[in-house]
Amino acid sequence: MKISHAGPSPLLWLHLLLLLLLAATAAAKVPAIVVFGDSSVDAGNNNQIPTIARSNFLPYGRDFSGGKATGRFSNGRIATDFISEAFGLRAAVPAYLDPAYNISDFAVGVTFASAGTGYDNATSDVLGVIPAWRELEYYKDYQKRLRAYLGDGKAIYTISNSLYIISMGTNDFLENYFAFNSQRRTQYSIDAYQHFLIGLARNFVVNLHGLGARKISIGGLPPMGCMPLERAQNLQNGNGCMEAYNIVARSFNDKLYNLTRDLNKEIPGLKLVFSNPYYVLLQIIQKPSSYGFQESQRACCATGMFEMGYACQRSLLTCTDANKYVFWDAFHPSEHTNKMIADHVIKTALYKFL
Repeated sequence: MKISHAGPSPLLWLHLLLLLLLAATAAAKVPAIVVFGDSSVDAGNNNQIPTIARSNFLPYGRDFSGGKATGRFSNGRIATDFISEAFGLRAAVPAYLDPAYNISDFAVGVTFASAGTGYDNATSDVLGVIPAWRELEYYKDYQKRLRAYLGDGKAIYTISNSLYIISMGTNDFLENYFAFNSQRRTQYSIDAYQHFLIGLARNFVVNLHGLGARKISIGGLPPMGCMPLERAQNLQNGNGCMEAYNIVARSFNDKLYNLTRDLNKEIPGLKLVFSNPYYVLLQIIQKPSSYGFQESQRACCATGMFEMGYACQRSLLTCTDANKYVFWDAFHPSEHTNKMIADHVIKTALYKFL
């Protein structure tokens, strides 16, 4: 009888290769979404602190699951909720300080964000909210709880493979630098203040990396001069966008992009991406009908010009269908817009982690 010494068939090799690729894909999977930032990504942490920067009341959350006002500054979900879902995780990322959730929930997604905060500690002081450094302290506490829950091995894997999202900076300009009687404006030119903030952003990423984070997204500023609140004050130009604020946003975004490039070169093993919402949101604002919207100058809440937070409460003027509006309140996008922004940053930046 003749014995064949031929190796595995090409079909078997292909099968083995596919198994290896599937294993590699599974190993690279993002086990959790961990979020830092301001009201763009706060899911209710401010509910637990003494501040007026809250939204845990209707009409906020009226389109959220169960019609619940969670503390998200939207009629429904925010961008990080959609990002979490796109990564095969939960459809909503809970707030770390929310007593309704525990470490079993946080093990797959958590936000430490606080509405009204920024990179600059002076920004968080304006509304008495959680500063960026405190968000990192909460993250350290989270790591201890995660180790106790998962065990050291699984916790280390989760920490190093999770996707970390940073979204802040708008308040540093609108609530701090450009605010009436701003102390920062007497200390810094606008360009110098941007460099100051970039230094703080650099430190935040470096500290986060030092705590074990490897996959990090740093978010850019939106066209903040086109927010309804800013347009309402631009009477001289027929309530058009405040172009001076948009110029600052673009300039700061360029600096954030350069920071991303520099840190990727400096820190071995770091995978830092820049997620830029500026141009997609500007396109939606400029051509709302092309994206299925009817209104981009005014928000859904109340008059749509000045109101957010408590000023939206009990208003008889609030729209009935927020999906027709680019903005939910005078400062924040609607759920429909949040979904479009999330889709955009996934396709242009976060796809590297999928």
